[in-house]
Amino acid sequence: MIKNAFERLNQYRSMWVLVFFDLPTETKTERRTAAKFRKTLLKDGFSMFQFSIYMRFCASRENAQVHTARVKINLPKKGHVGILNITDKQFGMMELFIGKKEVETEKPSQQLEFF
Repeated sequence: MIKNAFERLNQYRSMWVLVFFDLPTETKTERRTAAKFRKTLLKDGFSMFQFSIYMRFCASRENAQVHTARVKINLPKKGHVGILNITDKQFGMMELFIGKKEVETEKPSQQLEFF
């Protein structure tokens, strides 16, 4: 039984589906279409990794194929969309670098003294 549980959660069997997209947003209709595509991804269990990169964990290759097919069904007519399936092991080797946002220090306000 433990072996079956381990096989189900194997880093080489479980997958991540990443969806990259660059959709036009110049007109109101294009913005609505882009928003609808993002909402469809969220409803299917994807989460935002970066603004136009969404990702979803799948327990198996077969499950990843199901979610990849769902993305393909909902592709917008305009724009560019890429779908990448990688193993959990590959995803775990990703190096992330998160910088700090520089904030301008406020100039001290002039203090008035009353006698």
